Amino acid sequence: MNKTKMLFGAAVVSAMCAPAFAEEVAIGVPSWTGAQAIAHVLGEVVMSRIGGTVEYVPGNNATIFQAMGQGNGDIDVHPDVWLPNQESFTKKYVEDEGTVTLSSNPYEGNQGFCVTEDFGSANDITDIADLGRPDVAALMDSDGNGLGEMWIGAPGWASANVNEVKTRDYGLLDFVEPIRAEESVKTARIKDSIAKGEGYAFYCYTPHAVWFQFDVRMLTEPTYDPAKYVMVQPSDDADWYENSMVATKDALKEVQIAWSNSLPDRSPAIAEFFANFALTADDVSGLAFEISNGMDAADAAKAWVEANSDRVDAMLGL
Repeated sequence: MNKTKMLFGAAVVSAMCAPAFAEEVAIGVPSWTGAQAIAHVLGEVVMSRIGGTVEYVPGNNATIFQAMGQGNGDIDVHPDVWLPNQESFTKKYVEDEGTVTLSSNPYEGNQGFCVTEDFGSANDITDIADLGRPDVAALMDSDGNGLGEMWIGAPGWASANVNEVKTRDYGLLDFVEPIRAEESVKTARIKDSIAKGEGYAFYCYTPHAVWFQFDVRMLTEPTYDPAKYVMVQPSDDADWYENSMVATKDALKEVQIAWSNSLPDRSPAIAEFFANFALTADDVSGLAFEISNGMDAADAAKAWVEANSDRVDAMLGL
């Protein structure tokens, strides 16, 4: 075989073995720490194990789902879909339009309201109704307006809408002021309340870094009852607040990733990895704790992937 034929043969083999196009993905990054952690684990595996390229795109739930539904690659994946909190989005894009796929490998989430252990113990606060006691509300009133502050979630969170309705339907509005702010504000306020010996209540959930950061307790609520849990989200009804009624604890959540149905055609290896991707609540809590402690999300994800190589191999079908 002459040199020209050898070079031609090598070129053919190389062309057959090379991918038809580069694997790439745009990962949506919601504001909460757990979602940031999962987003970067997804990205780290894509980059270090699949050899693809990653773009991280900040956005809220509505923005991410809309972009996934459009399927043009602006955002390809939501890393932390909480159900039924985000059910209005999954119903539209997964069930009705069929433009988004929901993972079948969820981890379990639990939502509620918390106070610090010291504040709870000193004032016998164990149940959500205790926040409606005048003495407790007064201890939570840091701005002197006569109402105790309670963080209910960040702007754009479906759970914050639920918590706003709950505050009303638990009869707390005469005593408690529901506050929406970014999660970093809540974390700083917890730390400040402990340092000053003040009262503070806040929406909390597992998995989350807060369980590693502070000594906190989740308050009891009336047992979940679907008849008393009728939540309408703003995306479904402009009069959502008036037409909702939530007077019971949330059911345990299923939390998973979701991705655009256009992704398998554009980046099949990444889409296959997403279909096999699975984390536990403890994984997410640990990652969120590292990030909340100042570790860069990308570095935390890289360390997790290196420490869990066998699990990552399984997700990649190796």
